[in-house]
Amino acid sequence: MSRPVLGVIACNRMVGSEVAQAVMNRYIRAAMTYANVAALIIPSLPDLMTAAEVAPRIDGILLTGSPSNVATRLYGEDGGDGPFDDGRDEIAMSMVDRMIEAQKPVFGICRGFQEINVALGGTLRRDTSASDDLIRHHAADDVDFDAMFDHRHPVALVDGGVLSSAYAKDALDVNSVHFQGIGTLADGLTVEARAPDGLVEAYSAQPNGAPLLAVQWHPEWGTENDADSQTYFHLLGKALRGAL
Repeated sequence: MSRPVLGVIACNRMVGSEVAQAVMNRYIRAAMTYANVAALIIPSLPDLMTAAEVAPRIDGILLTGSPSNVATRLYGEDGGDGPFDDGRDEIAMSMVDRMIEAQKPVFGICRGFQEINVALGGTLRRDTSASDDLIRHHAADDVDFDAMFDHRHPVALVDGGVLSSAYAKDALDVNSVHFQGIGTLADGLTVEARAPDGLVEAYSAQPNGAPLLAVQWHPEWGTENDADSQTYFHLLGKALRGAL
């Protein structure tokens, strides 16, 4: 039997002197390996295609992390720190809508977690690395790339949730690599995990019957050495097979 096909969104990234459609291998390899799926990259080129053309051709979507931030105007605010990626914003928001309409799974990691919340009417806060009421959610600026992912904190899993049931425990230790986070959670989303400061770190929903699960941390980083991270992608595989 053929495997389900996962759509993985790309970003507009500079590679040398040109703009490329890019997604880090770690997202695709983790999903294909531990969800046991085939994968197709979805270009963030809204001037050349629409979500309506793509959604019928895939069985689910993964919205990945990215160096870019969701445009503040999309959740009713001004300013904010870039980089921004308007093409990704447009494709991501419309893909969320179309996949829910088609009752197909929507999964998100980091930026994907944030943009799903915005697509469904929620807001973001932009001070998670330095705020009086939050723990630090990002490593210091002077660490190298690998050490950035070594910055970790616990998250408490909500009793009876999708994650607490999958992990059969009440807490996880996760990496934390984000400058932004949930401000107001969108209506219809159910909290799955919180950081010690109360910040929402994971949520789930079943809008229109579409399985939806997103996390603020990075389960795709070092997945081969982390059984808890593998579990997130096992859930993705179950969702694409109608078993979540």
